[in-house]
Amino acid sequence: MELIKSRLYAFNKLGLFLSQFSRKSISKATDIDFNELFFDGFLHQMKLAQENNSWFTEENLLLSIENWTAALQKSNLETWVSRENLTEVAPKKVAIIMAGNIPLVGFHDFLSVLISGHDVLVKQSSNDKHLLPFLAKYLEYIEPTLKDCITFIDDKLTDFDAVIATGSNNTARYFEYYFGNKPNIIRKSRNSVAVITGNETEEDFKNLADDIFTYFGLGCRSVSKLYVPREFDFNLFFNGIYEKKDLLYNAKYANNYDYNKAVYLMSEFDLLENGFLMIKEDESYSSPIATVFYEYYDNPIDLKIKLYQDKDKIQCVVSKGFLPNETRFGKTQNPELWDYADGINTLTFLSEI
Repeated sequence: MELIKSRLYAFNKLGLFLSQFSRKSISKATDIDFNELFFDGFLHQMKLAQENNSWFTEENLLLSIENWTAALQKSNLETWVSRENLTEVAPKKVAIIMAGNIPLVGFHDFLSVLISGHDVLVKQSSNDKHLLPFLAKYLEYIEPTLKDCITFIDDKLTDFDAVIATGSNNTARYFEYYFGNKPNIIRKSRNSVAVITGNETEEDFKNLADDIFTYFGLGCRSVSKLYVPREFDFNLFFNGIYEKKDLLYNAKYANNYDYNKAVYLMSEFDLLENGFLMIKEDESYSSPIATVFYEYYDNPIDLKIKLYQDKDKIQCVVSKGFLPNETRFGKTQNPELWDYADGINTLTFLSEI
């Protein structure tokens, strides 16, 4: 277990380094290892990330960093690992094909591979290519034995023992074709939904706004669909989300809002909207940016059955006393280390390859 302990230690130190960067302040501490080498460099990487992808605003970058700062606390890491039966293994080379929809979206897979004692081969999305290689370099300074265990590539993946790949439903078909002969986790598109029962408070709807709009709704944990009872008053919903109105100051979001609104109006769809979000009755789970779909339900039992049948399409169900495994309002973007994407335990997979 010495290898695992040393890597836990390195990631905890990385969390301490990241703690200097938050939405409240960016402040250089005096007690962070190798800070003179890395602090200014990381600020530069954040700047490059914003220039490369206009969805990666400073606020969204810092929010992601805050979440990882919390996740990499010593107690969190130890609790996570203690839930698994990890043992020293002969290291395999595990390839990760990462998405790029939100900042550091592939970090959990990266962390999981290294914590389980394996080597990692990373193919990043061009939309999120600046932060992780820099943080990997910091890890190598903290734990020099990691230097030969982390590789980033731009070319075709070769010479690996297992793969974790994340993409759309389309790319997943290619992944299954190319990687079907290797141990694999292949993740497809998923969306999150919220079930409104009528027992919600004003605060619940304010929290739901975070579930919808964080990272501009681009994450699989972002709520893109509402299930509402027939008599639901949508004014309650619009009042709760009103504080997010400044999203329209982001040019890319505003352009998507205007474009999607024009498409809907030309198609003569019935819409409800408040100037920065449209809601449309639709059976689909995946809604465009600046849009949330909704669907009425009459029988809670029938809805529970539907959500269970469609569980492979759904990442989170946000509700209040509706399901035993529900996510609380406002918490979709704050998963624990043991809240695995698609419900597949990554550490168990990695311990069995």
